[in-house]
Amino acid sequence: MRFLLIVFLFSTIVGHTQNSISLDVCYEGLKANYPLAKQGAILEQQNTAELSAITSKTLPQFNLDAQATYQSEVTEVPIPNVDINSLNNEQYRATLTANQLLYNGGRIKASQELQNSSTQRKQQEVEVNLYQLKQRVNQLYFSILLIEDQLLLLNARKEQLNSTLNEVKSGVKNGVLLPTSDKVIEAELLKIAQQYQEAANTKSKVIASLSTLIGIPLSVATQFQKPLLSVVDTNDLNRPELSLFNLQKQEIEQQQNLLSKTTAPAVNAFATGGLGNPGLNFLENDFSAYYIVGLKLNWNVFDWNGNKKQRQALDFSKELINNQEEVFRLNTNTALNEQQKEMETLQSTIAIDQQLMSLQQEVVRTFDAQLKNGVITTSQYIIELTKLFEAENLFNQHKTQLELAKANYNTLKGDLN
Repeated sequence: MRFLLIVFLFSTIVGHTQNSISLDVCYEGLKANYPLAKQGAILEQQNTAELSAITSKTLPQFNLDAQATYQSEVTEVPIPNVDINSLNNEQYRATLTANQLLYNGGRIKASQELQNSSTQRKQQEVEVNLYQLKQRVNQLYFSILLIEDQLLLLNARKEQLNSTLNEVKSGVKNGVLLPTSDKVIEAELLKIAQQYQEAANTKSKVIASLSTLIGIPLSVATQFQKPLLSVVDTNDLNRPELSLFNLQKQEIEQQQNLLSKTTAPAVNAFATGGLGNPGLNFLENDFSAYYIVGLKLNWNVFDWNGNKKQRQALDFSKELINNQEEVFRLNTNTALNEQQKEMETLQSTIAIDQQLMSLQQEVVRTFDAQLKNGVITTSQYIIELTKLFEAENLFNQHKTQLELAKANYNTLKGDLN
């Protein structure tokens, strides 16, 4: 039911964002539409069936037995002059036995609690696997944003070169510039067209990968919103893996609880009705009906400490999980420190990028004026313009990488905005 509600709510959200999409909607799409998410509903159905099977053990159990035999010898009464017929060699018996559990030390309830714990643990494993895919979503989403920035820069550079090309052609016509000056710019425009096509193709492939991952139809016309991320600055981790570790330990505790219940005696009431030849009276050589009612006690009073040793073995399993949790925390904190350093480095790099762009813009403006006056060649101008393009491209790249680093940091931290 919960899964269907998520799908419904998400479908409503997507219906209003057909032409644009955000990073958060991608996360929701991953959770609602990725095939792995369907396991949640299946596990719920499986748990209901398992609990029903366990509960059925509290209901009366019926067993039907029937047999027909031929015996080479039968019981005889060795008393002279007594009119007692010998039993037939062929004997028949059919019985219906009803068993009703009266007491088993709480094993049924312990089994139900163990089944619920097992289902919760499996559900959390699905959550963990889905959560680990978020970094893949981050990578694809910010790759698209980076390519879009590159395409915008290529368009801007193309417009600038086209404007310059018109002026250069005028200069060539008037004899101010060399005859081949315009050819250099035209060659550069062809390179830009080639780069644009390659970037557009790459964007299309990345969008297709993201669409498949989150289960939402996307196209090159979809607008990808730029997230404004802030870093979750807390000391606590909120990863689903930590909940999984706790659920694994709870499941082990339930296993230990069930084992402790198996040492208790079990009391059953039973009733057997039958028809046999002979019946309960072996001296009556004919078909007769009969019944038996009673109580049955089963109690393994001594098992050579086998039960205790099993519970001790489960204690070691809990220790292993504690160790796995410790390793996970250590590795995650190490990754967080590395991500923090990367963000600091990118922030410093972006500040330098801005200075480089400002300086290079001045250089390009100077070279642009010199080109129009025939002081420099077109090739010299293209070189400086390319440097500006590279500086702007690096600036956009570093900005996007910083946002990606923030998204990865929050995902590592355990989340989210």
